[in-house]
Order: sequence, then structure tokens, then C-alpha cells
Amino acid sequence: MARRVLITGARAVAALDIARDFAAAGWVPHLADSVPVRMASWSKAPAQVHRYPAPRQQGAAFRARIVELVDTFGFERVVPTCEEVFHLAAPALQRRLGERLFVPNLATLRQLHDKFAFARHCGEWGLPMPESHPIDCIEELERFASTSRKWVFKPRFSRFGDSALVAPDRRALAAITPSHDAPWMAQARIHGEEVCFHCVAHRGELVAFAAYRSSWRLGGGAGYSFEPAADQHREALRKIAARLAQCAVIHGQFACDAMFDEAGVAYLLECNPRATSGVHLLTGAGHLAHAIGDGIAAPEAVPRTLYLGPAMVVFGLPQAVRGARMRDWWRCVATGRDVVSRPGDRWPLLGALCDAASFSLTGFKHNISTNAAATYDLEWNGEELP
Repeated sequence: MARRVLITGARAVAALDIARDFAAAGWVPHLADSVPVRMASWSKAPAQVHRYPAPRQQGAAFRARIVELVDTFGFERVVPTCEEVFHLAAPALQRRLGERLFVPNLATLRQLHDKFAFARHCGEWGLPMPESHPIDCIEELERFASTSRKWVFKPRFSRFGDSALVAPDRRALAAITPSHDAPWMAQARIHGEEVCFHCVAHRGELVAFAAYRSSWRLGGGAGYSFEPAADQHREALRKIAARLAQCAVIHGQFACDAMFDEAGVAYLLECNPRATSGVHLLTGAGHLAHAIGDGIAAPEAVPRTLYLGPAMVVFGLPQAVRGARMRDWWRCVATGRDVVSRPGDRWPLLGALCDAASFSLTGFKHNISTNAAATYDLEWNGEELP
């Protein structure tokens, strides 16, 4: 009998690509989310799509629905891709589903997701991290007013880089209102080249790794093109990733942003303890599924340029026109590969655009950005979970 996997957060392109990889490995993948997901539903990927209540607003109902799905279909693995990972890691679900959940415990997730806690733990583990300070009130923020150009300020719980202030002036800094309930941090600004990596770890052992950089980014910093990192950067980050997985005893997917300074020294900036776009570098032949399902080490990621097709059109093309980068844009599109659609499976491209429009409407309704709307029903900012 074929093994079955439930992949949550089906709104993410990463979820669809992970489902395709599990199918390539001979598993029967299922997808699920709390919102309509046309991209996944319209795909020809052999994956049934389910719905569950909003994890953030309907936690008890969400947990009950996950248990129901697992009991009904007999899933061997539950693999999150978005911030529902935190709600899946709630103690009640951990006790009920145990080994089937491919997630660290909530305490470990907090260490990684809280940006200042991550910096502090990296220091304890001997991992390279820029000087970092917590900011829990206006008085602590004022200490940085005269040197604000040397720092990056960001909420300790945030995503997509939407709220980060890089080397702000006094006026921009004054707009921040940190508090105990909405803490910020200051991190020394590192000048150099940013490189990201995505990993899979099994009980602290690194079993899959891919490092990449992005030439095309949203205003907040999230990339939508993915190019192989230089060999020396990749090897340096692999060693860092392996030590991080071991020290934090990570069991699941995680990704980090890093900066190589002008001397070539790598610094970790922050961690996302979930799937990120770097996962696309590891999918295609079932190797990622074997890494997640059985802890079998995946081979080196194939060097190739990938991109999110809808984003390259909606955001990249206008950026190319404004910045006189049409040649760069065309080279990326012509030589790279779209991770949303496939030959014979083009409908996910239209589905992704429809899903993006839905999140835009949600953002308008709640007076928040489209990025914020994409995590409105599942984000986690350190709250206690039962």
C-alpha cells in the first residue's frame, strides 16, 4: 500500500512542489489549507485538497480537523509549509500525532522564530551572528537614535521583511513603538552579499541542503528568483546549517538568511523554521520526500535558476522597466524555470494569480498589506498554545 503524506499550507508554491516530489517518490500526497487554494486545486498534480479551520482564529477546530484527516486517511507524515507549523506543534497535537508530525516542538520553534532569541542562542552555540539587542520599550529604542544608520531594526516576530528598517534616520526610527507585547530588536548592519539556504533535518542531523541568492525581490526583501550560490558560500553555509541543526536538535524544515561581509565572513541574520522558496532547489526527483519521510540524505542540489512565474510578471517586469533591467529579466525567464507551472500543468499559474487577488482583497478588508493577509489566519507571534 502506498504511503500517504499530508502537506499543509497549500497556499504556498512550496506546498505544491513538495507534493509533486512526494508523488515522484511513490507516495500519495494530500494538500490542505484554511483558504481556497486554486493554484493547488487546479493543478494536475496527483494530490487531493482538503480544508481546515483557520489555525489562528479557530485553534481547537483546526486541531480537531487535523486529527480527523490523519485518522481518516492514515497519513504517515504531516508536513507543514507555512506558519501553521506553530499551530501543528501545539502540545495537544504533538501528544496526539507524535512521530507523524514533521515539526520540532514548540519550544524549539520559538527559539528559531523569535529573531532576538535566535540571535542569543546562536551566540551560545558559537554560530556567527551580528551584534543584536532587544527593544521592548521606547526608552530602549532611544539609545540607538544617534547611531541608527549603523543598525537594522525589526520586530522579533515578523515575516517577509515588511516591517524591517535598514539604517533608518531619526524620523523613521521615531515611528517605531516597541512594547512588551510587540517587541523589536536592533541588529548591527552588515554590508555585503545576502545568501539564503533551505534545509531538512532529522533529529538534529542535516539531510538536505540548498543555498541560493536572489536578484529579484519584493520591497520587503522576499525573493522570487533563486540562483545557485557560489561554491565557497555554499560550503561555508552548509557547515553553519549542520551545526545549527545539531545544536537546536531540529526535526523538520528550516531556512536562514545570511550575509557575507566584504571580507567573506558569513553572518546569520534570521531563521524561518518552515518551508521557504529554497525548497524548490531540492524537488523534482523524490529526493526531498526521501529526506523528509525517512531521513535519507538528499544529493547535492542541481545548480539551476528558478523563479516564481506570477511574481516575475506582476512584480519583476515593472521593476525591470523602471530599473532598465529588461535584459536581466529576460535572461532569468529564458534560462530559468518557473516552479509554479509545468509542461502539461499550466493552470496553477492562473490559480496562483487568483489566489494572490484573494489575498489582496483580504488585505483591503482588514487594512493590511497583501503579504500580511497571506498569513492573517495562521501567523504566530509567540502566544501560548494549548
